[in-house]
Amino acid sequence: MKRILPIIVISQFFCTSLWFAGNAVIAYIIKQFHVDASYVAHLTSAVQFGFIIGTLIFAILSIADRFSPSRVFFVSAVIAALINLGIILKGINTTELILLRFFTGFFLAGIYPIGMKIASDHYQQGLGRSLGFLVGALVLGTAFPHLLKTFTNTLPFNYVIYATSLLGALGGLAMLLLVPDGPYRKASQQLNLIAFLNGFKNKALRTAAFGYFGHMWELYAFWVFVPIMLSNYNAHYPAADLNVPLLSFLIIAAGSIACVIGGLASQRFGVKPTATFALLLSCICCIISPLLLFNGSQMVLICFLVIWSMAAIADSPLFSTLIAKNAPEAFKGSSLTIVNCIGFSITILSIQLIHLLMDATNSRYIFMLLSIGPVLGLIALVRNRAIAE
Repeated sequence: MKRILPIIVISQFFCTSLWFAGNAVIAYIIKQFHVDASYVAHLTSAVQFGFIIGTLIFAILSIADRFSPSRVFFVSAVIAALINLGIILKGINTTELILLRFFTGFFLAGIYPIGMKIASDHYQQGLGRSLGFLVGALVLGTAFPHLLKTFTNTLPFNYVIYATSLLGALGGLAMLLLVPDGPYRKASQQLNLIAFLNGFKNKALRTAAFGYFGHMWELYAFWVFVPIMLSNYNAHYPAADLNVPLLSFLIIAAGSIACVIGGLASQRFGVKPTATFALLLSCICCIISPLLLFNGSQMVLICFLVIWSMAAIADSPLFSTLIAKNAPEAFKGSSLTIVNCIGFSITILSIQLIHLLMDATNSRYIFMLLSIGPVLGLIALVRNRAIAE
């Protein structure tokens, strides 16, 4: 039993490295396909949109509840890893590249929410702590391609793609071979095309979901634009010469520590209060960002972005814990999956809004818009205090 959580965490880390593999080689993509730097927003949105469609289909068909979650994880990981390799194919065009990232996102729907379902099937007591480690692995996996790019900067870009695909396949294999179905799994035998909506009848689940949606409005837009924030700082202070890939990794990866801290803190202070505090702190970071993004001190900027990164993700495993705790047992996987689906739909809106509105004149202020989600999430949490933890 003790070995199960580390294996789930490592598998999740390996597989989610596929998520931002395209972003990590954006410099090659810009050169190869003659697109501008803003193309990264479209590339990221393609993965997000694929994930959304994937989670919707997985939820409607109750995949995580009707079939062995470990097997679903394995199949999804291997297919996503193979599709990721398509980036290095010669002769593909920008449309095909977008489609490849879309289908990578589609099969990530069988990794991230399914990983949470597997954890919840093994751990009912201390689920917040367990999901803290799991989402921390997601954060590291998300940031990992930036680190790979840093160390392979003098090597062909395809090393990043090879490495992330290999890790994805290995993560899926480890889950299949080493993680059996959990003792708390309650399988759903019948196909019910609207079963995934049952959880929303529960007011407590709806409240947790609204908190999660507010968190998602901010999180992925922040992650996507961290390299751009750093690049804008370099442009504003040419002497700064910040190492954008390395710092992007360190800033995003810092969130993994926050997930673990948040999970541990939730055992003492409660899941909902800890999630609410983290959401409030990230909201404050959004609001004060104009004061610090172009601060003359590099250290102040980096420290601020690290704090913002940690606050923006710390509540994610906690909201997932609240959703799992308040979902119908037979459809827990579908509830987690459909909430992920809606949450990631929201990320596309915020990413594209920032991309559409940002220019040289408002790059200092534009990220205040990310506070909209946390504010709405906080209102939902404050209005309904009765949530099972």
